[in-house]
Amino acid sequence: MKVQQMKNNIVHLKHLLIDKQKQIGIHFYPDKILNLAVNAIDGVKFSENFKMHYTSNTKQHLNQIFASFHKIAWVNTNRFFLNRPIHEGAENLNLDYYRNKETRGNFFKCPEDYLQKLELKHYARNTARIYLGMFEKFINHYKRDNLMSINEQEIREFMLILTKQNRSKSYLNQMINSIKFYYEIVQGMPNKFYELERPRKDQKLPKVISKEEVLKVIANTGNIKHKCIISLLYSAGLRRSELINLKISDIDSKRMLIMVKGAKGNKDRNTLLSTTVLLDLRKYFLEWRPSFYLFEGVKGGKYSASSVLNVVKKASRILGKDKTISPHILRHSFATHLLEAGTDLRAIQTILGHQSTKTTEIYTHVAINHIKIIKNPLD
Repeated sequence: MKVQQMKNNIVHLKHLLIDKQKQIGIHFYPDKILNLAVNAIDGVKFSENFKMHYTSNTKQHLNQIFASFHKIAWVNTNRFFLNRPIHEGAENLNLDYYRNKETRGNFFKCPEDYLQKLELKHYARNTARIYLGMFEKFINHYKRDNLMSINEQEIREFMLILTKQNRSKSYLNQMINSIKFYYEIVQGMPNKFYELERPRKDQKLPKVISKEEVLKVIANTGNIKHKCIISLLYSAGLRRSELINLKISDIDSKRMLIMVKGAKGNKDRNTLLSTTVLLDLRKYFLEWRPSFYLFEGVKGGKYSASSVLNVVKKASRILGKDKTISPHILRHSFATHLLEAGTDLRAIQTILGHQSTKTTEIYTHVAINHIKIIKNPLD
C-alpha cells in the first residue's frame, strides 16, 4: 500500500513533440486528486500515444503545473531540465579546436548549439570527439541546413547504409547516440526518434587471463613505471582512461584507496589500493618525480592512452603470440579473480563503477570456481 501511495505522489515532467510542436508531458499513476489537479491546467490534453497528459511548452504552463501539484505531489523534473551538467566535478570541455577547424567546399560542420551542449554538460573529451565525428558524417550525408526536416525514416535509411558497409554494432550504436543527442538533448525533444531501432549487442564473454599470467606480465615490464602501470590496471580494476587521469593526490595510502574521479558516465568512486603496488609506487615516485598526474609523459602532462596500450602489449609478449592482452583484459581479469575468491557481486560492481549489476553479472559466466566443484561424469 505504501509503495503504491509513493507512486501516486510523483508527477514526472517530460519533453514531447506532438504535431511538430514542443509540449510538456505530465505523467503520473492514475489518481483522482492528481487528475483534478492536472485538469486545472490551461489547455491540458491527454495523448493516447504517449499515455500521459500534456500542454504546450511555455513558462506560464510550467508555473501552472508547479502550482497545481503544490503540496499534493512531488514534481520530478530530472528528464525535463536537461541543461544541468552531467557531473559538476568533471574537467571543463573546450571544443574550440573543432570550431577553428578548416573545411572545404560544401562541407557541413556540427552546429554551434551541438558543441555548446557538449561543453555545458561536461561530456568527456573522448565521448565528445566521437559524437562530433559521427554527427558530422550524418549531416553531410543529407547536407541540409534545416536538420529538423530530417525524419525517422531517413535516419533508418542512413543506418541501413552503414549496416551494409559492415559497420560494427558498437559503431552503429554510437552513431544513433550522436544523432539522438542532437534531437533529444540539444533540441529538447526526447521522443522525436523514440522508435529508432538499435542493433542487438553480441553477448560475448569477456576475455580474462589467470592470476599467474598477470604476475608474469607484471614481472616482464622494463622499468618501475611500467610495472606500476600494469599493476594498477589489474589490482584496482581501472580503465585505461581512468589510469591516465589519476593525480598524485588521488592515492590515499592511509585508507588504502584510490579515488577515481570523473570516470565513465562522469561518476566518482573509490577502488582498492594494493599494499604491494603502494610500495612500488613509492619507488617509482622517488625515481620519476611526477609533478601533478601520477603518470606523466616525457614533456609533462598526462601519459598518453597509446603509451599505456604499448606498455601492456610489450609486457604481455611473454605469454606468447596468441595471448596479447589489452588494459581492459586486465580489468576483466581483476573482476573475475575477485568473484572466484568469493567477493560479493555488489561489492565488485561498486569497485568497477558499473551502473547496473547486469553489467557485473557477466563475470559469473567466466568465473571457474563454481565449475571446479562439479565432478566430471567421465572421471
